[in-house]
Amino acid sequence: MLNFIWISFFTVAFIVALIKLFIFGDTEIFSQLMTAMFSLSKTAFEISLGLTGILALWLGIMRIGERSGFIDLLTRGLTPLFAKLMPEVPKDHPALGAMVMNISANALGLDNAATPLGIKAMKELQKLNPFKDTASNAQILFLVINTSAVTLFPVTIFTYRAQLGAANPTDVFIPILIATYASTMIGLLTVAWVQKINLLDRVVLAYIGGFTVLVASILSYFSNLPQAQMLTQSALISNVILFSLVMLFIAGAVIKKVNAYEAFIDGAKEGFETAITIIPYLVAMLVAIGVFRASGALDMLANGLRSLVLSFNMDDQFIDALPTALMKPFSGSGARAMMIDTMQTHGADSFSGRLSSIVQGSTETTFYVLAVYFGSVGIKNIRHAVACGLAADFAGIIAAITVAYWFFA
Repeated sequence: MLNFIWISFFTVAFIVALIKLFIFGDTEIFSQLMTAMFSLSKTAFEISLGLTGILALWLGIMRIGERSGFIDLLTRGLTPLFAKLMPEVPKDHPALGAMVMNISANALGLDNAATPLGIKAMKELQKLNPFKDTASNAQILFLVINTSAVTLFPVTIFTYRAQLGAANPTDVFIPILIATYASTMIGLLTVAWVQKINLLDRVVLAYIGGFTVLVASILSYFSNLPQAQMLTQSALISNVILFSLVMLFIAGAVIKKVNAYEAFIDGAKEGFETAITIIPYLVAMLVAIGVFRASGALDMLANGLRSLVLSFNMDDQFIDALPTALMKPFSGSGARAMMIDTMQTHGADSFSGRLSSIVQGSTETTFYVLAVYFGSVGIKNIRHAVACGLAADFAGIIAAITVAYWFFA
């Protein structure tokens, strides 16, 4: 899928450039394409280089949280919920622990740890699956919850926003929390409706109710504030929560007698390696998007959508962030590159820059997760997994747009 998207960017850009050259006589268009290629490759390297320190910092902190037992604590806390949502999975089965650890890792932004845990969970669920080439109910539910991206600590997004000059990189934290809540709840409700899961069980209601009360409290608090005060309070609360979480990790390390400094260094090394690793991927996608934009194809797409939106007398500020939303279900790296391109073009603190960040944090990459997780166990018949996953994606995107207007318009 990523290969198809990447080739499509270049192909469409080439066709548009040929039209401009031979029909409209634009003799500069191919010069602009080449300039975009060289310029964006340099930009991608500079962004990756600038990310090194920030990634080292955050991955070092997350490694402290991992070794201090924070993921184990989340695992124990969420296991009763999964036992009720997936009654076909026996109590104390290894799949339950792997699923909860995967979701806990995703929630904390530990992407590198989350993927192998997710594959392990899918393989454990496959052992219980009587039809090996067909996705079971439990596998579908796990995948949809995974793709709806329960994001509590979107470290990567904060990192890119900081690198691209955001005055307060964490000011999208509360909006992301609200958007990811919407995507997760719609994903869960959709699967529950198809699979006839009893969401009125006392344990399930307690978990969903608690999460809902938390989000409703946030909504209630901010809805009574003027916008300027809402932005100030949101930034303050976000920073207090995040720094408190850092201190909680360190306190846990002290209690568990974990060497927090060594844990931080190990995580920071991984952050350095990650920054180097993403350079070729970022170069590939940013160059493709840069060529697509330089040809005028992206502007044509955006202007077409803008005309449609304006014909219904709607505000069109969200249009510039739509490429991230449209890319998100197909490619995580593609959506990330779109987010970076939007922040570079319009500014990290612009409405579209913030909205693209919220969209990026609201859901996961549905088709990528589906291909990796189901592909790891040889499942061919995915049943209702795509429909439910895309329903969660759509809910997350709509919620992201709504909350962005509320906070930042």
